[in-house]
Amino acid sequence: MSNAATTSDPSDLPIEPAVPDWEKRFRAPRVSLPDWAEDAPDRSLFVSNATGTYELYAWDRATGAQRQVTDRPNGTTDGVLTPDGEAIWWFSDTDGDEFGIWMRQPFGGGDDEPAAPGLDASYPAGLAIGRHGTSVIGRSTDEEGTTIHVVRAGAAPTEIYRHRESAGVGDLSHDGTLLAIEHTEHGDAMHSALRVMRLDSTVVAELDDTKNGTVELGLEALGFAPVDGDTRLLVGHQRRGRWEPMIWDVVSGQETDLAIDLPGDVSAEWYPDGSGLLVAHSFEARGELWRYDLTAHELTRIETPRGSISGASARPGGTSHAGDCAGGAVEYLWSSAALPPQVRSTEGAVVLDPPGMKAPESVPVEDAWVEGPGGRIHALVQRPAGATGPLPTVFEIHGGPTWHDSDAFAAGPAAWLDHGYAVVRVNYRGSTGYGREWTDALKHRVGLIELEDIAAVREWAVASGLADPARLILAGGSWGGYLTLLGLGTQPDAWALGLAAVPVADYVTAYHDEMEALKSMDRTLLGGTPEEVPDRWAASSPLTYVDAVRAPVYISAGVNDPRCPIRQVENYVDRLAARGAVHEVYRYDAGHGSLVVEERIKQVRLEIEFAGRHLG
Repeated sequence: MSNAATTSDPSDLPIEPAVPDWEKRFRAPRVSLPDWAEDAPDRSLFVSNATGTYELYAWDRATGAQRQVTDRPNGTTDGVLTPDGEAIWWFSDTDGDEFGIWMRQPFGGGDDEPAAPGLDASYPAGLAIGRHGTSVIGRSTDEEGTTIHVVRAGAAPTEIYRHRESAGVGDLSHDGTLLAIEHTEHGDAMHSALRVMRLDSTVVAELDDTKNGTVELGLEALGFAPVDGDTRLLVGHQRRGRWEPMIWDVVSGQETDLAIDLPGDVSAEWYPDGSGLLVAHSFEARGELWRYDLTAHELTRIETPRGSISGASARPGGTSHAGDCAGGAVEYLWSSAALPPQVRSTEGAVVLDPPGMKAPESVPVEDAWVEGPGGRIHALVQRPAGATGPLPTVFEIHGGPTWHDSDAFAAGPAAWLDHGYAVVRVNYRGSTGYGREWTDALKHRVGLIELEDIAAVREWAVASGLADPARLILAGGSWGGYLTLLGLGTQPDAWALGLAAVPVADYVTAYHDEMEALKSMDRTLLGGTPEEVPDRWAASSPLTYVDAVRAPVYISAGVNDPRCPIRQVENYVDRLAARGAVHEVYRYDAGHGSLVVEERIKQVRLEIEFAGRHLG
């Protein structure tokens, strides 16, 4: 026997299967827009999936050092820096059930400890961390409704607000003396009113655009001016049929309208010195940024690429550029349907570039405008590169319902494109970004209204030659999963397949099992409880139509989901099984979706395989 070393022939080695592009888009490390401590802007906090699970990371910009803050099996995304940057608060729930407590960890690392000893676990209802050891925590439970508590170092928490209807912490003034809360004590969970109070619960001011009982307008607290003693609150309102900002001096009562004449929805936040506003403009599924100068009353465009902006922040210091506040840069998270997300700066650099593989690009999105029963519907259309129709087509329906699909990078739709499907996303009535009337159209005929718009776009897709009418898939998650099951039952001849993730399936049971804040929203949408308006609830529940479903159905659900609880999904599945309907169910150990990358890939793979088996 020879002792000589041998060299393997490379052709004899096992071949590792190539990772497909659609999986790479999920696995490629991503980062959120970094938050920064108000009084220590070099200390930042962001979310990343670098380990394969979305977790919180601390970043010291002065040294460049980064470290992982949380490490939990099902991930963590909710975290806030204290103003001095000395600590990080993060929300600790159990396996994605959204029910838990706030924990606190030193910025540089160390042991976690309860941030508010004495407060029991709850669903979160807002958080404002003040200076000098004072913070305000909002809580929501089925038993108590909403409560708000002042937490001071070394003292027991003090309750300053309680109501059965939904409410939440808006913002704490810079000096910590005034608190803005958003509440729905009037019973309309879609339109909040504002109350400003001192931390002893004394009411300072009220602003309510729903008080006459006929005008349903919402308000939101966008933030107090970042200056001690300044009593100006930036407020979002809907008085002209869309979201836009104004300034309200909560002590004098003066309301200052802003000369911001832009179509679509407009939001804003203060520049760090209070001299201007960073304006975020969302219109027709795309976003852009502007600076509003509060002295000159001028609006200046901040140049950003065409696409979507998922968040933006004006930072102090740095080099001045067009559109920047004196000496400050704007950082923003940008993407398009074709190009992966990047955290960019108006100073021209990529701010935070995660290591590792880069997500493969996808294909651009096309705009389609379709006349529908409630007005012109905007749909976003993608088709595989070089493909001509008619194609098997996935109607990927967004959740919310107060949300909208945009020209933004999304790994899910890109996976279907890689497998030869066209993808159509519909911003149905109820979606944001198209004015208050469009968003508020969902009343009483919940679900059926959205499906009318989806049907109009479906007819356009077939007539235009894009979609193969025999291979149409209705799909979505959360509210999109609800619309999928409702559509399969109310439009049984229209769809060849249904894919519903974390759906509402049995609306009445879902109402009784879901978190309290969502019960308030459902009562607003349907005009009462299931006992008060049973016909409306029945008409809007997928369970009512389950016996009419003809298409194969795939359902995935988190067993700890507080928004679309598992019991009501099981009720629907039992009815499918009883009549021998073709269906598959995948249950996983998480809440309303998963923060684990491999779990998400598994779910998409199962959906694609299910479609392939049943559509050929």
